[in-house]
Order: sequence, then C-alpha cells, then structure tokens
Amino acid sequence: MNKLSVIFDRSRMPLYLQLASVMRQRIEAGRWQNGDKISTIEELEAEFGVAKITISKAIEILREEKMLDSRQGLGTFVSYVPKERHWLNIANDLDGLISSIKDNRVEIVHIEEKVASPPLGESEGVPAHRYALLRSVQYNGDEPFSVVNLHLSQEIFARERKQFTRLPALPRIMEMKDISISHAYQTVTIGIANPEVADLLKIGLGEPTADCRIVLLDDRNVAIYVADFHYHRNCFALRRDLINRS
Repeated sequence: MNKLSVIFDRSRMPLYLQLASVMRQRIEAGRWQNGDKISTIEELEAEFGVAKITISKAIEILREEKMLDSRQGLGTFVSYVPKERHWLNIANDLDGLISSIKDNRVEIVHIEEKVASPPLGESEGVPAHRYALLRSVQYNGDEPFSVVNLHLSQEIFARERKQFTRLPALPRIMEMKDISISHAYQTVTIGIANPEVADLLKIGLGEPTADCRIVLLDDRNVAIYVADFHYHRNCFALRRDLINRS
C-alpha cells in the first residue's frame, strides 16, 4: 500500500479534500509556481496512491478557487500568485493587541442580542447575565483575513450599539472610564476552517486556521468580552525573541 494512502486514512476528511489541501499548499509554498504545468493525473495517481476520480475532484476544487487552469490538450497549469504571507504578528500584551486591531476594517455579518453565555473555561471568570453576539470579518485592504465571533456583555453593547457595529469593540471598551479590566486571557491554537469560516475568508474547507481566543474579565470577575478570532493561516505568525537581554 502507498505510504500516503495510510496517512490519508488517518483523517475523517474526505480524501479529495485532503488531496486538494496538499496541492493547494504546494502552490502557496511556491513548489508549483504561477504558469507551471502540474503533474499529470497519471503521475498524481502514482504519487498519492488514489483513484483518478479523486484527483479530478481535487483539481476541480482548485479550479473553482482560481488556483489551477485546465487547458484542453495541454494539461493543467497554475494560475495563482501567492499573496504576502505572515504579516500579522500576534500581540503578547493587551496594549499591543489593541494597537494591532484598532484600525482594522470590520464588516459585521451577524448580530444577535440577549443570547446566553458562551462556554467559559475554568479560569475565564463568571458569565454576564446576557450577551450580544457579533460575527464580523476583518480585512487587510480588500482581502479578508479574520473571522471574529464576539460575545459582548449585553449591558456594555447597549451603551454604544452604533460604535460596536462599525468599529473593533476592544479599543472602545478600554476607553470606557467606568470599566476596570482585571484579567485579559489569550489562548492561541491551531484549527481548521468550518464551512462558515471557509466561506467568509474565501478559503478551502478544512484549511488550517490560527485560532485566538481573548477573554476580558472586569473587576467583578465577569467575562464581559469573549472573542474567538479565526485567522487565515497565511497571514498569521507568532514571533518572539527568546533571549531576554534586559
């Protein structure tokens, strides 16, 4: 059995989606460059140990994403130039986080008021009575790079609905003189794009994402701000100087 077939079998993701992800990575990493003719279906069949129909479905996905272009009688060619990669560095303090998002262009795609609390971890405080749920997409120029699901205390949201539906919420909260933040927890994990995130970020289903969760607790230990950021993997980096010279 082809070794890659064994690896593919470890995932519950459909085989053609796994293969599309591998091929997409080759293009984005520059192994297959814009204008290159990619391997034939027969060559890919031998390399990956999968059926021709699986390869054809994977290629069709990348054609729909405008990454590949099939030319009758000539083969399949790369039609994609990788965009700037890893330009966003995750902040390591609250001031840095606020600075990194305060000028982001935000497009709200869903608002729901008076919803129940999101699940909270052991150290993430106690829930507010009710929350407003704001789902938004953040843009770098014209390119979406992050989907944010924010649960914001309903009491705080009601104070400035218009502002919170137009601008990033965190900088505005920090400007409110009567709110004191006791803790700001950040958790960074690796996830995959579900159908909603894939659609909003215009990426493939199941592609890796960098997931960043931010929870703000006020001086009563209430989780007033619970945000889950899903970053396009190509924009994200975590850079640190591991030698502290101070």
